[in-house]
Amino acid sequence: MPTPPRSLLAAAVVLMLLLLLSPAGAQETCSGIAPAPRRRGAWMSVASFGGRGDGQTLNTAAFARAVARIESRRGARGGTLLYVPPGVWLTGPFNLTSHMTLFLARGAVIRATQDTSSWPLVDPLPSYGRGRELPGGRYMSLIHGNGLQDVFITGENGTIDGQGSVWWDMWKKRTLPFTRPHLLELMYSTDVIVSNVVFQDSPFWNIHPVYCSNVVIANVTVLAPHDSPNTDGIDLDSCNNVCIEDSYISAGDDLISIKSGWDEYGIAFGRPSSGITIRRITGSGPFAGFAVGSETSGGVENVLVEHLNLFSMGVGIHIKTNSGRGGFIRNITVSEVTLNGARYGLRIAGDVGGHPDTSYNPNVLPVVHSVTIKNVWGQNIRQAGLIRGIRNSVFSRICLSNVKLYGSASIGPWKCRDVSGGALDVQPSPCTELASTSETGFCTT
Repeated sequence: MPTPPRSLLAAAVVLMLLLLLSPAGAQETCSGIAPAPRRRGAWMSVASFGGRGDGQTLNTAAFARAVARIESRRGARGGTLLYVPPGVWLTGPFNLTSHMTLFLARGAVIRATQDTSSWPLVDPLPSYGRGRELPGGRYMSLIHGNGLQDVFITGENGTIDGQGSVWWDMWKKRTLPFTRPHLLELMYSTDVIVSNVVFQDSPFWNIHPVYCSNVVIANVTVLAPHDSPNTDGIDLDSCNNVCIEDSYISAGDDLISIKSGWDEYGIAFGRPSSGITIRRITGSGPFAGFAVGSETSGGVENVLVEHLNLFSMGVGIHIKTNSGRGGFIRNITVSEVTLNGARYGLRIAGDVGGHPDTSYNPNVLPVVHSVTIKNVWGQNIRQAGLIRGIRNSVFSRICLSNVKLYGSASIGPWKCRDVSGGALDVQPSPCTELASTSETGFCTT
């Protein structure tokens, strides 16, 4: 086995320091959520398995052979690093394995083939019951893993390029046969770090951990045109113990969204998203900067979001569910948000999102309780906000504290119904459903 390049070893050391130390030396970091990147006991290059980074050769088999070799060495001390050298590595979908690092060198691009006929189908997620866009299965993500442990996707800010335009065109023309693929999806996996990589032009959602625990996503960049359909940046789905920080996202839908299953399938699967921290995110997009839902049938709880810098958004903060969803959304805190340009500063709504089929029970109502939005400053806002609960499931203990949203002289006022909680130091004046509520002791600056 040849000795790894000195630049690779140096970059690995720098990466460990970046992940273990805060950017400013005093800020909180994700340290402790997942194991720190370890020095792998072995390394190999995809070029050693017949791969060519010329932008023309299809490297799907080379990646598969490399991962198979790593899997065969699973007992190797510390696991194995798969090195992707500088170049453009055209490939179809491939799987990762446990105890491995996928490392993209500076100048390395893993580029998805646009031959959609070569993309395999996988089963629908059990908490969704069908593909998210269409009935039946769904296309496998470009980089995929199932039941893995101790996996790092990292590097020197190399790029994972989904070449999604062919998929977007099919979506717009309504010629998609199945649900589009993600760029990265890890299922039922633990101890995951995704860092120092650029995700670009995903066919569908960019980064999708589902049924995972102990996940860190840090120092990533996500890029897609604002008119690319449903190219969410990061979607956490029925995951626990997750930290996302220090990242830039500009995409065609929600920048970060937390989900947990869809109607009767999510209720039956019963796995909530919980224990999630999101901090120091900058970004722009046509929908929400931070969202919960709308698929929340397994429940979402214990979420802390802070230090968001958002611009040119559809909605700054969006919490969304619907009748028939069931589940719960509770103990959510969003604070220290700067918002420059948005149709809505805030929306909390109980009538958002469709249903997988006609088998859902419309009388199964979600519970939304203990949501705090504080220390928010926005300018160029068209509508302050909307908080619209469900008549037979009033959204309760909703707290707005030190929320200042400014726009033109005609900025739209707050609109509320079927909600209770409190509002302190809110501009423009809060809706009467919150302002007249006597239960404000829980809602402080």
